[in-house]
Order: sequence, then structure tokens, then C-alpha cells
Amino acid sequence: MREQNKNQILIITQHFPPELSGNASRINDLSVNLSNSINVLIFSPFPSFPHGSFKNSFKIKKSTNINSKLKHINLGAWQPTDQNPSFLSRMAYYISFPLHANIWALFYFRKYDVIITSTPPIFTAITGLFSKLILRKKWIIDVRDMWIDASISLGFVKEESMFERISRYFESVSFKNADLVCTTTEGIANKLKTRYKIKKIALIPNGVDPDYFYPKTKSKKNQIIYSGNVGYAQDLKNCILALKKIIKSNNIKLLIVGNGDIKKELENLVKKQKLEDNVIFKGIVPRDKIPEMISESLIGIAPLKKLDCLDYAIPTKVYEYMACGIPFLSSGIGEIKRLTKESNAGVIAENDPTNIADTILELLNNPKKSEEMGKNGIKYVKKYYNRKKIALNLQNYIEEMKS
Repeated sequence: MREQNKNQILIITQHFPPELSGNASRINDLSVNLSNSINVLIFSPFPSFPHGSFKNSFKIKKSTNINSKLKHINLGAWQPTDQNPSFLSRMAYYISFPLHANIWALFYFRKYDVIITSTPPIFTAITGLFSKLILRKKWIIDVRDMWIDASISLGFVKEESMFERISRYFESVSFKNADLVCTTTEGIANKLKTRYKIKKIALIPNGVDPDYFYPKTKSKKNQIIYSGNVGYAQDLKNCILALKKIIKSNNIKLLIVGNGDIKKELENLVKKQKLEDNVIFKGIVPRDKIPEMISESLIGIAPLKKLDCLDYAIPTKVYEYMACGIPFLSSGIGEIKRLTKESNAGVIAENDPTNIADTILELLNNPKKSEEMGKNGIKYVKKYYNRKKIALNLQNYIEEMKS
């Protein structure tokens, strides 16, 4: 007779709340929804991202019972203290965590039979490979973005460097051994299928919990909002420069909610452009405050840099804006343009300040159009991107894998 495990699923994730990254919210909502019917155990480092936003913890381990079927364990790992850490510091952060997780995976190996490793970064697969090859567990890789491609395009990694070759090889070994690879967009799935040998691939998109993100208030403030990681892939610089053009006719404010690598650079830009009264850096705020901040804003922005390596990307914040009933403005190519067209809940702007300014002003000057887009967004995410339904789909794959 099969042993009845206490924790049927082990999830390894580099990011988890109170961090505010898209991956943290994705894994939080997936695990909570899965725990309605399956026991779930989560390993993550102590909160450290965006870097410099949290106090360092020197504990080896901390356990928290989120609910009766969901247990979260923080594990000690290297914690960068600089807002924009060095390459070596980042790598220590990425690799020390899964190595530590291997120890506790061995300790808990009788209590789970399926492991899910969430990327980015790919190094969480260290624990996946260990569990698959040594502990003989079923393994799912959850792929949220093309981390190596983006790292090269954004200048963190040199193309054809030793680091890229090692990382690509590690990816290929990981995907070859995984029992299932889940991707958040079809664009990612297509890229992976042309590059690696994969047993089975499934679409498990990002989304939003409509019971958590919904219009919290009808009262609006004269503000637009950016919520999420303040990082290199986001074209926030051009949005700030656009604001200088917008305030000539509309004295609107831009709220930047979150932290990240380029926050100091953007703060310096705001000072240089004398926009301190109009660009408000809110930093990290409690997650339960974000739906209200979005709801009372007129527009949500999700600007992506126009890079081929980001053509698969749909920022999680876009779903949150739609669920809260406000139109979104984005930039970029590929999947985000498809979503914008299908949902009719937002607009795409070119990556230059003038076009961004003109596009925002068009929305501000057409409140009926903005209101209609907001309604379209609510309907669209409820139908296609409800995280409860997404978790149920993943659960079906898990049950099929275990049978």
C-alpha cells in the first residue's frame, strides 16, 4: 500500500511574500489554492528581494503554518545588502539557497512525492535534480521567464561566456529530467520547445485572485500607478520623462510602488527633471494595501523595454490592474500586444517619452473610454486568468502525475 505522505507537494521558490515580485505572488496564490485539497510545503529564502528592502536574518530556518495544509519554511541563504548587488553577490544569493534546500529536502523526503521548482532563477532546479535523481520524486519545473536570455540582453551576462554555456547546459539537463514543464505564456513554451528536449509541457499562466484584487473604491485620485519590481526590464525612465510633458496640461502624480535595482537611478532622474512633487516613490508596502492603491488610480503602467528577449512577457501587474478595473498602459512586443488586443483593457505605447505622454493623455481626456476598458479588464481576468482555476488545472496535472 502506498504511504500516505503528510506533505504531498514540495515547492522550491526563490521569492515568496512579503516580497512583492510577480513570482512571489504567483507562488503564494498557487500554493494557497492548491492547499484547499493537497498538503503543500514551501521552501524559500528569508525575504531579500528587492535587495536592500529587508533586514538580514541570520537564522538557519524558520517555519510558519499558513493554514492547516500549507507550511512555509524560510531557509538561511546569502542576502545581498546593496540595492544593486554585484554579480558575485547575486550568484551567492541564487546558489546558496537551493544548496541549503537540498539538506532539508533530504530531511523531509518521506513527506512529499512531487516537487515543484519555480524559476527564475534556474538554479532552484538544483533541488529539483537532487529530488528527482537521488530521492526519486516526480518533478515539475515552473518557468516564469527566459532568465538567461534576459540576463544577456540586459547586460548582466556576456553572450557565449563560460557562465552562459554552463547555465544553458544546466537548463538542458534540468528540462530533460523534469516530468512536466509549466510555462506562463505560449511564447515561453515555443522558445523552450525549439531549444530543449522536454517530456511534457503545459500552460499554467500568471493571473490574479479576483477575491483579493477587485475595485476597492470608486473614489479616484489624480494619479497613475506602477506596482512591482523596479528593475532593468521595465522602461520606467521613459515614463518619468513622459510625465514632464503630461503635467503641462494635467498635474497628475505617478506612484511607484516597490523597490529594485534602478530605484536610486530613477530617484536621481526625478530630481534632475525637478519632478519630486509628481513622482512619488512609495517603496515596499504591505500587499493588502496594493488593491486599494490601484483602484484609486486612473491608469496602471507596465512598461517593458522593447527587446526580443522579452517578447514572451506579460507582467503580473497587468492582471492586477485589470482585476481592479483600471486601464493599463504597456510597451513592448509579442505577448503583451496580443493580450492588449484580446482584452481591450489597455493600450500599447512606443518606448519614447512623447508617445507615452500622448497615449496617457488620450486616456485621461477620455474617461468613458477608460471606464469601458476597466470593465473589459475585470471580465477578461475573471474568465481567463483566475488563479483559483489556474491552480485547479495544475492540481489535475499533479494528480495525473502521481497516479
